[in-house]
Amino acid sequence: MPSVEVLVPTCDRPVELATTLAGLAAQDHPFDLVVFDQSTGPASYDTAPARAMIRVLELAGHRVRTGRHLPRRGVAEHRAALAGRSTARYVLFLDDDVWLAPGTVARLHEAIVELGCGLVGAALEGLSYVADERPAEQAAFERWDGPPQPEDLRPDTPEWERWRLHNAANPVHLARRHVRPDDRWVAYKIAWVAGCTLYDRAALEAVGGFDFWSEVPETVVGEDVVAQQRVLAEYGGAGILPSGAVHLESVTTIPDRSVTADGLLPPRRPRGTGRLGTPGAEPAGSAPPTSTPAR
Repeated sequence: MPSVEVLVPTCDRPVELATTLAGLAAQDHPFDLVVFDQSTGPASYDTAPARAMIRVLELAGHRVRTGRHLPRRGVAEHRAALAGRSTARYVLFLDDDVWLAPGTVARLHEAIVELGCGLVGAALEGLSYVADERPAEQAAFERWDGPPQPEDLRPDTPEWERWRLHNAANPVHLARRHVRPDDRWVAYKIAWVAGCTLYDRAALEAVGGFDFWSEVPETVVGEDVVAQQRVLAEYGGAGILPSGAVHLESVTTIPDRSVTADGLLPPRRPRGTGRLGTPGAEPAGSAPPTSTPAR
């Protein structure tokens, strides 16, 4: 069984999902795929283009599972349900409006294994903003020298301002500035990474994953911020450049973004459980028991 499983929650996005599947079909790294749909009408994967890409994936040896996940109980519950179906060592949560450049999954997997941390993310690139250079927003960039260390992040701190690194086309400009020709990838410090994040499943489960969904309203957003910052506090994490994750810049399917999970849930103090294994070595066996760029 591949050590990576890609988990895609989708809702009312047939065109975008087909594009997302096309990006996955171009990857050269082994993975399984699970797509859970909450569309009001036909499932987003039940179109000719999506079915064609699923066939391409299957012919390449990827196991693909699709299914409806209803009734809707919010985006956090949707992610919790997907995570609960996976038994892979690593789970890549990929939004249904993201196209991955070839090699992105392999680069994420290599980074998380080598760094030995709880998560590694590829920030979404809003390519319509390539001409919009934002040096002030990029000022918080800082490489990780060595394996990422646990960080307990809080609002109103300089570290929290790292979220601005992922606005618009900042990931493109950062890669141009910081990735040298001989770099396979560059790991840097983050506040969180929306849209494309690879977790060590043991780390995600150890901090409760997305099981907090029952503690927040169904309309809540920012569920990925909560889960990621809990992982960062215990096991550390990083973003990597180049990203390779292109945001399709479609209109959001959740227009009311006024209630955020990180604003409702009290901070959890890290327990100091430490690292998850040896950097540079793939753990053996199975593990024990999402902001947009367009601003």
